[in-house]
Order: sequence, then structure tokens, then C-alpha cells
Amino acid sequence: MISFECINVEVPEFSLELFSFWLNEVAVEEGCSIGEITLIFCSDAHLLEMNQQYLKHDYYTDIITFDYSEHTEISGDLFVSIDRVYENAFENTVTRELELKRVCVHGVLHLCGYGDKSEEESRIMRSKENYYIDKYVSRET
Repeated sequence: MISFECINVEVPEFSLELFSFWLNEVAVEEGCSIGEITLIFCSDAHLLEMNQQYLKHDYYTDIITFDYSEHTEISGDLFVSIDRVYENAFENTVTRELELKRVCVHGVLHLCGYGDKSEEESRIMRSKENYYIDKYVSRET
């Protein structure tokens, strides 16, 4: 099950049902099933505090993924900075909604076992993000 929460932010309107269905399809295509995933939308300040407290990083980020997965059943909390998503969208000249999809599928791909620490891992991750975003966009139209 995928659930959504907001901590003092507003998220652009989108179909939560379609979004959940899409993320579930991502997991299935990656050979996983969804246990419990919570997408928590928050501010830069909130995510920076979490980054400092839990990861000992002192910088802004768009997502922090807490992975509680067991075997191929993926579960976790995905904390997403709406401020960072909007900034990234502006910098990359894409819509806020598209960037939000990219960040959320990025978190699900982490739960499926993909990393992004090396150049090769980042290349694979970006390729997967693009592949699944194209599938979502084609379903919307």
C-alpha cells in the first residue's frame, strides 16, 4: 500500500490513485512487490534537519529514502522536499509535476535496490527514471 502525507506544504494536484498504480507497476516490473510505502512531502528546512540528524549531511536534498524492505517486498518512508523539487524543475526547465514524479520514482527505485553513488549507478538510475516516467506520461494522455 502506498500512502501520502504532507508536513506543512502543499503538493500540486495529481491523481493519487494513478500515481500509486504507476509506482506499484514500477515495483512489479523490477521484480518486487509493495509492502508499505509512505511518501511524505515536506519543506527544505524539514528535510535538511533530517539529513543532518540521520545521515550527518549538511546540505539540501530532494529526497531521503528510509528503506525497511525485506527481500523483494519493498517498504519505506520517502521524504520529499517540495521546495527542492520546485527548484530542480525550474533549473531543469521541466514542470513541477514531472520533477515530482522523477523524485518519487527515484525513491522507489532505491527501495528496489538501485544506488546512485557512482557515475555508473547514477547513469542506470537516470535511465530507469526516464523509462518509467515515459510510461506514466503515456498513460496520462
